[in-house]
Amino acid sequence: MLSQRGRYALKAMINLARGDVVARQVSAIAAEENIPRKFLEAIMSELRRAGLVESARGKLGGYRLARPADLITFGEVIRLTDGPLALAPCVSRNFYRRCDDCTDEATCILRRVLARVRNEASEILDRTTLADALVAPSAALLLDG
Repeated sequence: MLSQRGRYALKAMINLARGDVVARQVSAIAAEENIPRKFLEAIMSELRRAGLVESARGKLGGYRLARPADLITFGEVIRLTDGPLALAPCVSRNFYRRCDDCTDEATCILRRVLARVRNEASEILDRTTLADALVAPSAALLLDG
């Protein structure tokens, strides 16, 4: 399940994607997206450290996307904020770990099904960019559900 942190990060990134290259203040994003300002400050700092946003200080400062919106995917943001997309550690591509109670991964039915779920979710999230979400109502539904 997508965490509140992940939802807020996506909402903030889409908010930034709506603008041109103008830097946006955290307080403005927080007010527009109904996100607690202090929580958003921590999220934006994490996004900055990961290279997804850039920040500038001063009266005209704030945050802006570090890359064009069509080069930042939902999958990238979610993995940063929430970790692996996989529902079980044994099907994670980047964070693989054998399940403690597994006797044979090769014949594990749960692993086969959860790997398919991970593959489908990853396929959608890794091909859906911030720019896509702004033009495709169906992609934006991910944030409302």
